[in-house]
Amino acid sequence: MWQRDRRHWMGIVALAATALLGCRPQMPFYLHEDGDLSHYVDKATEIDYPDVESETLAEVDQALPPLTVENNEVKEYWDLSLEEAVRIALENSKVFRSLAQPDVGVPRIPETSITLNPAGAGSVYDPAIQESDPRFGVEGVLSAFDASWSTQLFWQQNDIPQNVAGFVTLFRPSAFRQDLGSFQTSVSKTYATGGTWSLSHSVDYEWNNAGASRQWPSDWSANLQAGFRQPLLQGAGVTFNRIAGPQAIPGFYNGVLLARIEGDQRLTEFEQSVSSQLLQVEQAYWTLYLAYRQLNTALTARDAALQTWRQVRAKYEVGGRGGSAQEEAQAREQYLAFRAAVEQALSNLYKAENNLRYLMGLAATDGRLIRPSDEPSRARVEFDFHEVHAEAMVRNPALRREKWRIKKAELELIAAKNFLLPRLDAFGSYRWEGIGDDLLDSSNATSNAYGSLTSGKYENWQLGLDLTIPLGFRKEMAAVRNAQLKLARERAILQEQELEVSHQIAWVLREIDEYYKIAETNYNRAVAAYAEVKAVSAMYDAGTATLDLLLNAQQRRAQAEIEYFQAITKYMFAISQLHYRKGTLLEYNGVYLTEGPWPQKAYFDALRRAKARDAGHYFDYGITNPPVFSRGTYPQHVGAATGVEPTEAGDDVFLPEDLPMQPVPRSDDATDEASPSPVPEGDPQARHVTDVDLNEVYVEDTPDIPADADALATLGRMTARNPAMADGQVQPVGYQAIATDGPASATASGDQWTARRSSP
Repeated sequence: MWQRDRRHWMGIVALAATALLGCRPQMPFYLHEDGDLSHYVDKATEIDYPDVESETLAEVDQALPPLTVENNEVKEYWDLSLEEAVRIALENSKVFRSLAQPDVGVPRIPETSITLNPAGAGSVYDPAIQESDPRFGVEGVLSAFDASWSTQLFWQQNDIPQNVAGFVTLFRPSAFRQDLGSFQTSVSKTYATGGTWSLSHSVDYEWNNAGASRQWPSDWSANLQAGFRQPLLQGAGVTFNRIAGPQAIPGFYNGVLLARIEGDQRLTEFEQSVSSQLLQVEQAYWTLYLAYRQLNTALTARDAALQTWRQVRAKYEVGGRGGSAQEEAQAREQYLAFRAAVEQALSNLYKAENNLRYLMGLAATDGRLIRPSDEPSRARVEFDFHEVHAEAMVRNPALRREKWRIKKAELELIAAKNFLLPRLDAFGSYRWEGIGDDLLDSSNATSNAYGSLTSGKYENWQLGLDLTIPLGFRKEMAAVRNAQLKLARERAILQEQELEVSHQIAWVLREIDEYYKIAETNYNRAVAAYAEVKAVSAMYDAGTATLDLLLNAQQRRAQAEIEYFQAITKYMFAISQLHYRKGTLLEYNGVYLTEGPWPQKAYFDALRRAKARDAGHYFDYGITNPPVFSRGTYPQHVGAATGVEPTEAGDDVFLPEDLPMQPVPRSDDATDEASPSPVPEGDPQARHVTDVDLNEVYVEDTPDIPADADALATLGRMTARNPAMADGQVQPVGYQAIATDGPASATASGDQWTARRSSP
């Protein structure tokens, strides 16, 4: 008993061991294996470099090291107008660029969608890509209505054994042999009504060995057939087929009208991209202008602080009154603070210039330094809120794009309701048959296939109705409800967009008034600061004022001047932002969009089709199918409405001149005698003023004012011209629209759209 159990368990163990060995994978052995496994790769994926040849822009290959505070050697200064900056930016913007934030300051060039999501980056090719899309473009959708030609030709030989015996072989051979040839050709076309018409012709040849039952050992047969199928309820009509297409299903519509709307949406998005690019170029231009102004202000403050330090240092060295160690250190700290401000302002200027270069599509550095040649205008601009608001509701591209989406949703709802009808199709065909010993035989018209066919002796026809009704219409009802909800959603979005644009218009108009008043106040503040510095300087020289008062006055003068130019720049930002929000920024800058030239063959074909259409007879049915869904061409340069045009200040309003800027001392003017003597060892050392070429960074149109006395005299002359200013009244600053030499345009050909400015 025990031995039997033992044998039983030993068998189980042996069986388990065999099973385990059998489940273990075994490496195969090959007879001619040489051991060279260099082609073996033990990983499925790895990072590779694509085999792509692409041309790099010259602006990338030939870029120079960037300008910095230390590397500030400029080979040439480029006086650039805003008009030219816009023109260059539009010419170089095949892909639209953007900065981090369009505001006063120096935004960093971000990692935009061009690098993070290139598929979503806007470009001049987008409208043409949509138009040429073989699935959803107009031409691709219209191809569903093109005629289709199909032809087949084949030859076949059969040798089939058969289960026959005895006398049956006299009528049916034991092996059936056959030669068979066939030629078929057909033309079919789908019409805008949803119907399909076809015309087909076929010729067949057959020989076989079943001769006892055949008139001829071989024969030719031919037929000619015409047929049609026309939907009567679901899928019928021009409206449905132009909206949904002939092969539509509930929820998926791809008709020519929807394709046309998609193209219009892409054009609107293209217009938005051009406007956004233009807005950022203009704001980057004025940001660079502000950077130059801030640099000049910092230079003026630094030079004044340097002069004060020299005076205090001289008194400190001789032990005179007002030359204590504390006062000398305080004056030196003020000078070093302003020198740090100069270095920061210079760095910000290089960054702002680089941002403008980026938006213009230029190299980061090419040896030239861009210098704005246009001045921000300083006249008061007044807009009528109601007229600006009404214009924005009509011309804002975002609202126009959403209205196209609403029109698309309305058409989709019409198509969805059509599927609630039963599918009832009328169909029919008519066929002529012919058969003969020969295909063609002019001597015997009755024994050839085509002679028999053309005799009209053998005719077949068919007429019928095909009805299909989905019981319950569950999918169709869901499609209608879905289309209704989409339409309601798009209409709600339009209402919210209009509310948002209304708030944006109000916000920007508030900013225009705000920055104008702030600039107005800061200008008078700067005038007061100049007078304060002059008065305190005289008091300090007379010994009746302390150094603290003088240094604080110098700081306030610099701060007032900087905030004045910041307000002027923000004022220009707000005006351009208003035009952007109401959709007139392109017109404001003299830019318009238009389609570029096509190949000459395209014009020839279009003219030929126009002549053919003109030669036809027009039938006035009294209705238009489908209904009109476009109000015609959008006017880009319609002119501003009455009261919307900016209002210039009158002749009796004071327009201030630019505040005088003191030139920067050149390095060759800074001598050892003019600089303070070195400070005691252990204290921070004062460097000589050796800022190379900073005096040429920005050249003012007004004459250089070398001293505070002359600056005060200039301000005095301004006050004399306007007595109201002497009474302390706040005076307006100015604004003047930028004049353009010629129109600008945006073109589109078969492969791209573009926007450009052109000279007359």
